[in-house]
Amino acid sequence: MRQDIELLAAFDDHGQGGNPAGVWIGAVLPPAAEMAAMARDVGFSETAFAAPEGEGWRVRYFSPASEVPFCGHATIALGAALARRHGAGRFALTLNAAAISVEGRQDGARMQAALQSPPTRSHPAPLALVDAALALFGYGHADLDPRLPPACIHAGADHLFLALSSRAALAAMAYTLDAGRALMDAHGLVTIVLAWPEHHNLFHTRNAFASGGVLEDPATGAATAALAGYLRDLGWPHGGRIDIVQGEDMGMRSLITAEFGDEIGGPIRVSGSARML
Repeated sequence: MRQDIELLAAFDDHGQGGNPAGVWIGAVLPPAAEMAAMARDVGFSETAFAAPEGEGWRVRYFSPASEVPFCGHATIALGAALARRHGAGRFALTLNAAAISVEGRQDGARMQAALQSPPTRSHPAPLALVDAALALFGYGHADLDPRLPPACIHAGADHLFLALSSRAALAAMAYTLDAGRALMDAHGLVTIVLAWPEHHNLFHTRNAFASGGVLEDPATGAATAALAGYLRDLGWPHGGRIDIVQGEDMGMRSLITAEFGDEIGGPIRVSGSARML
């Protein structure tokens, strides 16, 4: 492992779990092929690469299999890493197709970070896509929660969202990586989000990330931002905040908070803690 890559777990649960990410910070971003090779070497679902640009930072994200336009947990890890180097503050980030920010600070022995996502949007998912996704995971329409219709959701990256009617159905999620990647690539999806609402403000989620060469992510900030935007668009009684429990079925329990106002399409504040690995 290269010594210039920091390894952190983002959205951890009081020092346990969380989603591992690599963070590279340097004077100038390496060539894309080199960043892709470094991400494969790290082997985590994403590695963030950051270099100074103007008053902020130019950032790109790579999974072991592809570049992704926006990654939430790697942004949280980057915010923590920047705060370790430069002190607590808010850092402006320029992505490939969006401008966002991340805040980072040290809180005793723990690190806290919060990102402001790209704008959000959502629309009903085509029936053919829903049927294909249900078949991928071995579900039927009876497994869906009718209160939350399947949707294509976006907050810097595209996701398919499926709400399930029971926690048992969520725990039973299974699929093959090759079939999942073929479906996601065919429809331009970065991930597929499966969720079960325990109540209006608490969701349990699982996130299939075959497009990036990873079967499942234990914490996914980009998908959480997209989900929060969808709930706001739908008129779900969110009260301006949702909490996400993710990774529990992987033995990597992670905690994510999303906060937002009523403005349709507005960005989402996604926050959590981080720890060094």
